Amino acid sequence: MPVCLGYLAVSFTLGIVARKAGISPVPSTIMSLTNLTSAGEFAAISMIAAGAAYIELALTQLIINLRYMLMSCALSQKIDPSLPLKHRLLMGFGITDEIFGLAITRHEKLSPRYFYGIMAVAIPGWTLGTAFGAYLGGLLPSSVLTALSVALYGMFISVIIPAAKENKVILGLIIISMGASYAFSVIPGLRDLSEGLRITILTAVIAGIAAVLFPRKEEEDDA
Repeated sequence: MPVCLGYLAVSFTLGIVARKAGISPVPSTIMSLTNLTSAGEFAAISMIAAGAAYIELALTQLIINLRYMLMSCALSQKIDPSLPLKHRLLMGFGITDEIFGLAITRHEKLSPRYFYGIMAVAIPGWTLGTAFGAYLGGLLPSSVLTALSVALYGMFISVIIPAAKENKVILGLIIISMGASYAFSVIPGLRDLSEGLRITILTAVIAGIAAVLFPRKEEEDDA
């Protein structure tokens, strides 16, 4: 539910931005229903408003959302190897930062039912929020809109805190990731990279080092 409510608040802002960019409520809602990516959608709306070419839009989305490929690789280690392709594709569609954070912290094998359960709550929250923002955003005062914009950070905190309290390694990695992310945003050259590319680089490097230093011990049943 924290993910659902967080999505509802953040996508409300997305709906307002889309409406201001000249995208009507129905296309905005369909966009959120079929694309579960906040950074990708915000970037897409800006590029659509600027009249960017389709190839430029596609390449930008590829870079911004490249991190989901890394998340998919990580989650593939937690599902049954015999899981049919149709379930893998459906689960892949639902991968977001927050859903990944919830799924990766489970100790047991990741079942499609659990994953679909998260998606069944998160997707409506993201889609309805966009619709409400597109239709009703102009009626709310700016102070309320500003308050809604910080909901995403609260949602992230609700996802990472339980895992960090349980595992000191995860806590350390979270702190290192925050420091490295800040460093990438201020170091000349690195700060010029797109946000999506910076996230992808940091994810690959930090996760790779962590995998070498703190390998996951396979349960005897998984051997």
